[in-house]
Amino acid sequence: MEAPEVIEVIRDGIYVLIIIAAPSMIVALVVGLAIALLQALTQIQEATLTFVPKVLAMLITLVIALPFMIQTLTDFAMKLQDKIVHIE
Repeated sequence: MEAPEVIEVIRDGIYVLIIIAAPSMIVALVVGLAIALLQALTQIQEATLTFVPKVLAMLITLVIALPFMIQTLTDFAMKLQDKIVHIE
């Protein structure tokens, strides 16, 4: 396996990581901004007010996006297995 092929596998792995992490990270960002705006408007500075809604939103997102995540990981694993089989 040559250097360009290794770089391609690493690049694909990073891309898959970003694609899999994106849904939950985007939801956490949006919920965090909404809670921060709510806290700024009402001047309520409660620590659990930021933590609990983010965790719940991320769990719901994971439940919804889990089939997509599993399919993406499966496709990547199959692609890696094909590359391993064809190594000379």
